[in-house]
Amino acid sequence: MSATRRQLLAIGGGLGAALVLGPRRLLAAPVEAIEMRGSARGERIWFAPRGLAVARGTTVHFVNRDPGNSHTSTAYHPDNYDRLRRIPAAARPWDTGFLLPGESAEIVLDVPGVYDFYCIPHEMAAMVGRIVVGRSEDPGWEGPAPDSEDVMPEALAALPPVEDILARGRIDDGAG
Repeated sequence: MSATRRQLLAIGGGLGAALVLGPRRLLAAPVEAIEMRGSARGERIWFAPRGLAVARGTTVHFVNRDPGNSHTSTAYHPDNYDRLRRIPAAARPWDTGFLLPGESAEIVLDVPGVYDFYCIPHEMAAMVGRIVVGRSEDPGWEGPAPDSEDVMPEALAALPPVEDILARGRIDDGAG
């Protein structure tokens, strides 16, 4: 049985499409999830993971998995409630707004460095997180912000060290 010209063109077109679309999928920016969690009675809340190492250009998907609370993911930045900056100077600050259970929001991190963020209503309970984009050798890298009185000691203590995040890739102790 011999293939017709139409069948050969269809096969060739399919192979061509696979060659064109395949590399795009390989080059697609990575996506990482950070969940907003809480214990059943609401006595503990946390980000999971609370420390995450990602490549430049990664999309971070924040999703509220806490059935009993609304949460935010808010970058420490003067544009957000006049907070001191704890993200790279060239980075865009974000505030997801209040996410109800099951809701989500995404950000893209294009600037190398250390990003600290918090949940607006739960910062006092140390619901904070840290994302490390790239490595200190990257051009434009900006390390962690120094401790300041703008952030409560409990929240500062809950931020994992950059070295630990880079060594492990993620800090997810599930304890908040």
